[in-house]
Amino acid sequence: MTVIRTSPGPNPLRGWQVDPATIRYVGEGLQRPECILARPDGTLFTADARGGVVAIARDGSQRLIAQQADHHFDLAADAASSLLTGTLPNGLAFDAEGNFLIANFGTDRLEMMTPGGATQVLLSELDGAPMGKVNFVLRDSRNRLWVTISTRINPWSDAICSTLHDGYLLLIDERGARIVADGFSFTNEVRLDAAEEWIYVAETTAKRITRLRIREDGSLTDREIFGPGNLGKGLIDGISFDAYGNLWGTMFLADRLIALTPDGELLELLDDGNDAATAEFEAAFATGESVSFDTLSRCGGTIAPWLASVTFGGPDLKTAYLGSLKGSRLPYFTSPVAGLPMVHWR
Repeated sequence: MTVIRTSPGPNPLRGWQVDPATIRYVGEGLQRPECILARPDGTLFTADARGGVVAIARDGSQRLIAQQADHHFDLAADAASSLLTGTLPNGLAFDAEGNFLIANFGTDRLEMMTPGGATQVLLSELDGAPMGKVNFVLRDSRNRLWVTISTRINPWSDAICSTLHDGYLLLIDERGARIVADGFSFTNEVRLDAAEEWIYVAETTAKRITRLRIREDGSLTDREIFGPGNLGKGLIDGISFDAYGNLWGTMFLADRLIALTPDGELLELLDDGNDAATAEFEAAFATGESVSFDTLSRCGGTIAPWLASVTFGGPDLKTAYLGSLKGSRLPYFTSPVAGLPMVHWR
């Protein structure tokens, strides 16, 4: 396995873990803040189940940006309906003009929303058929869009099993939209290394990271597993590179934060899960059958319940923010290493 090129010197994550006592919070009343974008000026944008994003300014003030607010999300009244149906903005990116690109996990569409809230559908079908559960979107330095579809199963909770491999990866460029890789186990977040030579894919229900080499025309080759073939308890969800070359990851349901070093070694950075509920989930998952929503719902910790993503921000990119599906605010802490700047940062 080829290793990631790193910054010189010892790995800043080796021997380091998040101290829960140092975690602080920003935002309030957020609804399903699954993905977070950070800007150099300190503004944060987080996906919100009311149908758009919440902008959080440096002074903590916040505002909802949505063409029409959707009020279906109420975890206390009906968790299943809130998390499985309705508009569910999930993965976020900025386009070259500063508009929001939204992978909507509820409407099964790739959407674009202006900073004023005007929305249009960029992609809802592929070859005349529904795409499936659109999970994440990433823009590269060539203005190409990489879009993940987790599964064609609806509701998505029925796809939380180890025997389904119907996820795929789309590329959208000047040639249009096309599938460039498929057969994934619940395709989730994707990231590019610093040189944009490899794309890394979180295969949620396979509990692993897969990577593929990017050719000049956007086609992919040399598919391989990066790091351990099984990342342990929970399901890999969000991933993000730091400047050293470590790939951080969130383990959904077990609420673990991990990192893979450039040579693929697994480091444990935080464990905030409910051990009993996680054990119940793992036993059900090991059967190969779909895990019930009731079992899923009992999982999760208290810091970022149903931990889903990690994003670097702050003026030095050393502030790490955690996204979640059940949280109402964003936990953050200081990382010993800066994050890898995303394309919109540069």
